[in-house]
Formats: sequence, structure tokens, C-alpha cells
Amino acid sequence: MGRGSMGLSPYIAAFRDPDRVARSLELLAAESEGLRATFMEVCGTHTVAIFRHGLRPLLPAGIRLISGPGCPVCVTPNSTIDRAVAMADLPRTTVATFGDMMRVPGSRSSLEEKRSLGADVRVVYSPLEAVEIASATPGRTVIFVAVGFETTAPAVAAAVLEASRRGLTNFFLLVAHKTMPQAMRALVTGDKIGLDGFICPGHVSTIIGAGPYRFLAEEFSKACVIAGFEPLDIVEAIRLLVRQVREKKPDVAIQYRRVVRPEGNPRALEIMYRVFEPCDSEWRGLGWIPSSGLRLREEFRAFDAEAQLAVEVEPPRENPGCRCGDVLRGLVNPEDCPLFGTTCTPDTPVGPCMVSTEGTCAAVYRYGERR
Repeated sequence: MGRGSMGLSPYIAAFRDPDRVARSLELLAAESEGLRATFMEVCGTHTVAIFRHGLRPLLPAGIRLISGPGCPVCVTPNSTIDRAVAMADLPRTTVATFGDMMRVPGSRSSLEEKRSLGADVRVVYSPLEAVEIASATPGRTVIFVAVGFETTAPAVAAAVLEASRRGLTNFFLLVAHKTMPQAMRALVTGDKIGLDGFICPGHVSTIIGAGPYRFLAEEFSKACVIAGFEPLDIVEAIRLLVRQVREKKPDVAIQYRRVVRPEGNPRALEIMYRVFEPCDSEWRGLGWIPSSGLRLREEFRAFDAEAQLAVEVEPPRENPGCRCGDVLRGLVNPEDCPLFGTTCTPDTPVGPCMVSTEGTCAAVYRYGERR
């Protein structure tokens, strides 16, 4: 922790104040004395914050933090990326996507490579931009690659409703949305790590609230705390986790109360589930997880690119040296991958965890203490 809070708004600076963070770390050390516990963060923004602020080395020796499947780009499997790449070759077609997806390597190519070869692949900052492109170019097919967790899905659902309102017939989604709680169930069901609890995602929880994590405390006795993203937020969240573990009272607590409500955002949930319904979904590293994804409801299937636009996609294949799947499950550290920092760097990424700004490998490369 440095005194890097100069120039910040007083509101944010309070959560980065080195003295306050140091005091919280002292309290954490006292409260966790003699305790050994392992906690996982399942949000890529938390991962980046933990490394950028250098928090791991400051924690008590008995407290271990590991990173999980919190980056939406990273958990998108090659089968989805390959389909997006294949769709970019369709005639009179525009593929629109968020920036991180451009450089993620699929089995044989990436959207960025396709664009360099002449395909119309565009970066957008909102799904509504893709709707506008479709509205302005009625002679073209416009496909939006819908990747992301519950944080993103309501905005995508709103874009579908807008496309429906306009009567667009040339706007489609390649849907790859995922929902976090069932992935956390998969992690604790096959727990090879010995997790004691989770730093639950702040952004996702803004939408879904605290209730969907309740099973983790009640069925699996895992401590859960929904945390904010500043250094003081994260240290305070770890203190709350430690208390639950030490008192053997697993619960779902909200540290990020200035943003997250227990019930989440009912309006966003209503829009999301008006357009989408739960489905089984494939996650990189975790495989197929029941009810961990979203698909368009029957009344909106006309917007489903996979159902409406036929493309040939070869069977996916993984880079044999890449260990992104194991990194996403918390089984290895990025430095344990033989490609990390050599063949695989942010400039020449081999795996998605090095591409995304929220990827664990990228965070360790930029901010971590490499061996």
C-alpha cells in the first residue's frame, strides 16, 4: 500500500487511506491469530484490486487468498469463441463485441485476426450500440457476442427488448451469459482446495443481492462476504470472513452496503428474466454446470444467432501448454503455467486469463511479485 490516494475524490480516498487500511490490517492480524483459512475471490475486479494494491503480502500468514472464475471473458470456452469467429465469415455480417473478447484466442483464430483479414468486427461499449448498427444497416446481419455475468445480462436484455420494439430482423445475440452462484456450487461440491469462504462479487451482487449465496453457508458451511473494491473494503471483508470462520457461524454478510442491497436490483432482475431463462452452460476449466447460464426465452428466439444462423464450427481444441482452466479453478497459480511470462504475455497472450484486464494471469503479470 502506497499513499496513492492523492487526487482522488474524498469519497474514494477514504477507502484507500493507508493509515485506515493499516489499522484494519492490524485488527485482522489480531482477530486471525492462530487461524489458518483459505478464501477465494470470484470477481475479476477484486482480483485486479488485490494485486494492484499489493494486499496479499500484507495479510497474516495464516490467511490465504486465491483467485477463482471471476472474469467473464476468461470462463468463455473455446467452443463459443470459435462460433463467434465462424460467424464473422458469414456474408454481409457485422460482429459486435466488447473489447476484451477481440484478442481472446479460440481454437484456431480470434475475432481480432478475423478483422485483420477483412471481416467486419467492431468493438462496442454497450449492447445498444449493436442495436443502433443493426437499425442503421438493414442490409447487414448484426451479431452481438453476449458475454458476461448478471452484471451485464440486464443491459443485454434491454437491448433485445429495444430491438423487438423497433421490429429489427437483422439483430442477433450469440448468447454466452453465465450466472455466478451455480459456479460457486460447483467449486465447493468438488472442492480440492479446502475453501473456508468466498469474497462474493460486488457487481454481480448489486443485481442479485445476497440471497442466491445462502446455500453456500447453509449446505456447505462456507463463509460469504459481499465486498467492495477498494483496499479497505477488501481487508474489512476478510475480517468479516475470519469472524465467521472463527465463530463457526457461516453466513452471507454484506460489507459493500453503500451499493449492494440484500434484495439486489428487482428492476434489473425483472428485465433479465423477462428475456432470458436459466440453462446449463459450459465454463472454461469447470466444464458444464447445470443452470449456470442464460438463454433467450422462446418468445425471443428469433434473436438467437446460434438457432437462426447456421455455421460450420470445427470441434474445439485447447492449447496443450495453457493452464488457464486450472488457474480459474484456483488449483494453480499463474506462475505455475509453463507459458506464463515467456510465451504468454499481455502482448502475446496464449490464454484468456492473460488477455482480459480482469484475468488473473494479467493481474499477476502486471502487479504481482513474480518468482
